[in-house]
Amino acid sequence: MPDPTRSEPARGRSGLLAAARLSVSTFTVLPVPVGRVDRASARGAMALAPAVGAALGAVLAGVAVLLRLAGAPVGVLAVAVVLGGVLATRALHLDGLADTVDALGSYADPERALAIMKRSDIGPFGVVALVLVLAAQVAAVVAVGGRPPLALLATLVTAAGTGRLAVTLACRRGLPAARPDGLGALVAGTVPGWLVAVAAVPLAAIGLAADPDRPWLGPLAVLLGLAAAALLVRHVTRRLGGVTGDVLGACVELAGTIALAALSC
Repeated sequence: MPDPTRSEPARGRSGLLAAARLSVSTFTVLPVPVGRVDRASARGAMALAPAVGAALGAVLAGVAVLLRLAGAPVGVLAVAVVLGGVLATRALHLDGLADTVDALGSYADPERALAIMKRSDIGPFGVVALVLVLAAQVAAVVAVGGRPPLALLATLVTAAGTGRLAVTLACRRGLPAARPDGLGALVAGTVPGWLVAVAAVPLAAIGLAADPDRPWLGPLAVLLGLAAAALLVRHVTRRLGGVTGDVLGACVELAGTIALAALSC
């Protein structure tokens, strides 16, 4: 039963804190105490995912600027930024991408494909996906590494935020989980669809500063990243019956990479 001695604002603050903790622990390596984990906190965590991604992008932009001030070659800068993103998430999203691609590439029935996704090893499809995504990210950061600090900040914040906004998109109401357990079951169908559009607005606004000569490129990058994630979720739902935690990781990497590539053009 709810505690009658606690006010609604107090319970609201407690719920927001639980959601924030869960979001940070899910999308970063920071050792944040999670606390309460239920559908309500999961909904809040998925809604806050773009903000966590934007914060990570800002940190990576700071690393890039410091390396540039130190005289590091742009190739070294790019590898450091991409590696920083991998380390900040324990490569969890890359693992999800590899597992998802392996499952889809198997052309197996849903039950067997989900079993392939759950295995700890990585198959040839997954390896190819990892190589291509990481290469694309490094090449894109090389292309934007010489931009003014504010434009570089806007670029990395927009790309990282779009990657996490793709998770919000994948958790919108009406989309089922592929399994009755796991992260997918906890977060699937928790987020109202309108929240995705609301969260996309500030990211698109930040993206306006990514290329001052072409301000439209930022909003376009957000749109392209989300479109790619939406297509992936649609295909996975048809093939496997719903989303899983691995699919959410794949959405992060796919949408973030597409947005970053678009911003580097």
